Amino acid sequence: MHIEFSMLILSVLFFTAIIASKAGSRLGVPALLLFLAVGMLFGSDGLGVHFDNIQIAQIIGTAALCAILFSGGLDTKIADIRPVLGPGVILATLGVVVTAIVTALIIHLLLGRHIGIGLLGCLLLASTMSSTDSASVFSILRGKGLRLKHNLRPTLELESGANDPMAYVLTVTFISLMLQGGEAHYVQAIGLLLVQLTVGVLAGFVLGEAMVWFVNKIRIDNAALHPVLMLSGCFFVFAATHYLKGNSYLAVYIAGLVVGNRRFVHKRSTRNFFEGVSWIAQLGIFLTLGLLVNPSELRTVLVPGVIISMVMIFISRPLSVFLSLLPFPRYTLNDRMFLSWVGLRGAVPVIFAILCRASNVPHGEVMFNIVFVCTLSSLVLQGTTLPLIARWLGVSERPERTVRRDNENFDIDFPEEIHSATYEIAITPVMLRGGSRLMDLRLPRQTLAIMVKRGDNYFVPTGTTLLHAGDKLMALTDNLNELCNTLNRLDPGNNPMGGAVNPSSSFPERNRPTLKSRLSGWLKLLFDDDAE
Repeated sequence: MHIEFSMLILSVLFFTAIIASKAGSRLGVPALLLFLAVGMLFGSDGLGVHFDNIQIAQIIGTAALCAILFSGGLDTKIADIRPVLGPGVILATLGVVVTAIVTALIIHLLLGRHIGIGLLGCLLLASTMSSTDSASVFSILRGKGLRLKHNLRPTLELESGANDPMAYVLTVTFISLMLQGGEAHYVQAIGLLLVQLTVGVLAGFVLGEAMVWFVNKIRIDNAALHPVLMLSGCFFVFAATHYLKGNSYLAVYIAGLVVGNRRFVHKRSTRNFFEGVSWIAQLGIFLTLGLLVNPSELRTVLVPGVIISMVMIFISRPLSVFLSLLPFPRYTLNDRMFLSWVGLRGAVPVIFAILCRASNVPHGEVMFNIVFVCTLSSLVLQGTTLPLIARWLGVSERPERTVRRDNENFDIDFPEEIHSATYEIAITPVMLRGGSRLMDLRLPRQTLAIMVKRGDNYFVPTGTTLLHAGDKLMALTDNLNELCNTLNRLDPGNNPMGGAVNPSSSFPERNRPTLKSRLSGWLKLLFDDDAE
C-alpha cells in the first residue's frame, strides 16, 4: 500500500470519527461507540480496509491508554479525591477481584461448554473485563457535563483510574497459568500484586515530582515544546516503572496526579494539549478495535457475549460495589445503584483482550470477540443512559454553568505566579432582576469585571454598562469564595460551585517546598480531613 493512500485512509478515518462524535453528542450517543462504528465501517467486512496486525494494535493500545491515564490524573484535584480515597481504593482492588471471580463462575456454569472455555479460561476472560474503563468514564462523564452529588464523580474517576493495575495483574497471572498448563502459584501471584502496586505508587510519585522539577528548571525557547516534553515524560514513567517491576499503568496515573496538583510553567497549555491527546488516543483505540473485528465472525459469540455483558451489568458489578462500600454508610442506596450502573467497559478490556490474543493463549480469538461484544453492549446500554439513570436516581444536578474555569470565550491566561485567576460568568435573566447595570451585580472586593462578550463582539465594561441575558463576563478575582457566594445569591439554581470553594485548590502555591515537605503535604491532604 502506498504511503499516500495510507495517509488518505487515516485522515478520512479520523475526520469521519470526529464528525460522527459531534453528531453523536447531540443525539446522546457516546463518542466512543461512534469511533467503534466508524472502524467497523471501514474494516474488512465494510469498505475493505484490511488490518490484522495484533502487535501494532497492542502498541497503539498501550501508548493510548498511557496518555489517557496521565491526562485523567492531570485533571484530577487531590482535594476532590481525598474524601473518597477509602471507597475509591477498595472499589479499585477488592471490587475488581469480586467482579472477576463472580463473573467467571457464572460464565463457567452457564456457558463454559457452549464456548469451549474451561474454568481457568473463564477466569482470564472475566479478568480482562473486571475493571471499570477510565477512558470511557472520563469521556462520558466530562463529555456529557454530568454534575453528580455526594462525591460520586471523584469516586468514579478515582476508581476507574486506579483499578487497571489489579485487572492487569489478574490478566497476566491467568495468562501465565494457562500457558503453563494450569499449575497455580497463588502465593506468588499475591506477592507479585503487592510488589507491582507498591513500586507503581512510589515510582509514579517520585517520577511525577521529577517531571515537575525538570520542566520548571529547563529553559526551552519554544513554549510549544513544553507539552511535548511532558508527554515524553509520561511515556518515560510507563517504561521505567516496567523495568522496576512495578505496575506501569498505576505509575502513569499517579504521576499525572502529582503533576496536575503542582505548579509548572505553561500548565494550562499542557492540560489543553493532553485533553486533545486523550481524545486522539481514545479515537485511535476504538478505530483500531473496529478495524480488527470482523462482524461476520461475531455470530457465534453474539448471544454468549450479550449474556456475559448482562451478568456483569446486573449481577457481578452491583455485587462488587455493594460489598466494597459496606464500610462506608454515607453512600445512599441510590448512590450505590448509580455506581453499579457506571461499570463501563471500553479501551482497557480491549487492550487486555489484545494481550491475550498476542500471547497465543487457547481460545484467545474467541475471548477477543466476546470482549468486543461486551464492550459494545456496555457502551450502548450503560453509556447512552447515564444521564437518564442519574436523574432517575436523583444523584445529578442541573448541568447549567455560571462560572467557567476554562475561559471558553476568553482565551486569556496568567502565569501561575500571579495570585489571581480569571473566571467566565454567564449572565442569566434571573441575575438581572435586581438591575441590569454591571454595578447592580455588586461583585465582591478583589474582583474586577474586565471584559464582556456579547454575540461576536468584545468590549471593556464600566460600572454603568447595561448587561444582557446571554452575555459572557470575564472576571479577575482573588476571592473565589465571595464571588461564588455572590453568584449564588443572584441565581441560586445556576451556581455550580455551591457557594463554597477551597481557595487552596484554586490558586497556586507561592513557595517552593522541598521533596520532604511535599511528601508530608501529600500525606496530610490524603488523610487529614481538616487539611486545606
